[in-house]
Amino acid sequence: MLEKDRIAYFYDGDVGNVYFGPNHPMKPHRLCMTHHLVLSYELHKKMEIYRPHKAYPTELAQFHSADYVEFLHRITPDTQHLYENELRRYNLGEDCPVFDNLFEFCQIYAGGTLDAARRLNHKTCDIAINWAGGLHHAKKCEASGFCYINDLVLGILELLKYHARVLYIDIDVHHGDGVEEAFYFTDRVMTVSFHKYGDFFFPGTGDIKDIGEREGKYYAINIPLKDGIDDSCFTRLFKTVIAKVVETYLPGAIVLQCGADSLARDRLGCFNLSIEGHAECVKFVKKFNIPLLVTGGGGYTKENVARCWAVETGVLLDTELPNEIPDNEYIKYFAPDYTLKVSNLNMDNLNSKSYLSSIKVQVMESLRAIQHAPGVQMQEVPPDFYIPDFDEDELDPDERVDQHTQDKQIHRDDEYYEGDNDNDHEDGAR
Repeated sequence: MLEKDRIAYFYDGDVGNVYFGPNHPMKPHRLCMTHHLVLSYELHKKMEIYRPHKAYPTELAQFHSADYVEFLHRITPDTQHLYENELRRYNLGEDCPVFDNLFEFCQIYAGGTLDAARRLNHKTCDIAINWAGGLHHAKKCEASGFCYINDLVLGILELLKYHARVLYIDIDVHHGDGVEEAFYFTDRVMTVSFHKYGDFFFPGTGDIKDIGEREGKYYAINIPLKDGIDDSCFTRLFKTVIAKVVETYLPGAIVLQCGADSLARDRLGCFNLSIEGHAECVKFVKKFNIPLLVTGGGGYTKENVARCWAVETGVLLDTELPNEIPDNEYIKYFAPDYTLKVSNLNMDNLNSKSYLSSIKVQVMESLRAIQHAPGVQMQEVPPDFYIPDFDEDELDPDERVDQHTQDKQIHRDDEYYEGDNDNDHEDGAR
């Protein structure tokens, strides 16, 4: 009998309660919907469920500039009018609004990815899931594309303490620009992004010619795609590229960003993937049996995002889910048919066979170039990041941590958390 993978799953109900604003496409509420599907299919019984610690400002500053982290900590909707220059400097505004509990939201989703990386490092799990993470556009000193803190970069930095090479794979419809930029000059991280490119599509980066520089030359791989790509074209290209990447690069750990805006019918997307096609990529990566950190990302038709990530949780657990969605708190969102499957659209695939073939040829050329390069040397493992203890008496009485928050900061190995008592609200409830 083969041993089952040990899966650690990170979730905090508070992450789904933040509200970007009435007309903003990002709805963190989709995370509560995903979690309740996971519970209703009883997948939580096959995993270890953890509430992540809230990442400390010092942890966030391992990648982001300390002044940017401090500003995110300080800014509130009531005070933002006092900071017009800083808002411009840090790119906060329409796409990346200031909302209530913004910093706590960042701490929770980044904490989940950091905790996931540490569990993989300590071999207490084989696969770690943080659907709240995957905010791949955030830069060192600024917010971008609905992303404030780049949890993926922080998680990869954590994995690099124990692994000589980390592979980052991104199947969001948008280019994983923040992660690519962070590791553009190093061979210790290979970034592979499959995304829509052209027609001024956000963020406008990710040309096939962008391959990394200096030590990182050939270690950034971009797969620029056109509208309407379907399951068979996408998964065939994905499997060919990723199989060759893993064979050539031999990563010690993989980070997989599963943005669900590459699904058909996404509010901001333009691809034509079904949930099965999207999940096929997850299934393929899992088969390598390499320590795997899985995150969410984009996804703006929230009932389909929840369906997709529930199915992919099942894939990671080797569990096929019945198509009929069991009763749960959010069942009304899955009307009228209350099923998991979402059919593709009848749309033109603008990716010709010759176009996809030319992409494959160029990617293989890059991989051939690194095959003969010396691999990175193993580094001495630095100590785990030091979390400072705090003395209650020294805390500013105005910032004293309430008991509920203190409880949530205690990260116990034996914690088991089902997350049934979320204070969820619907989109417009405010």
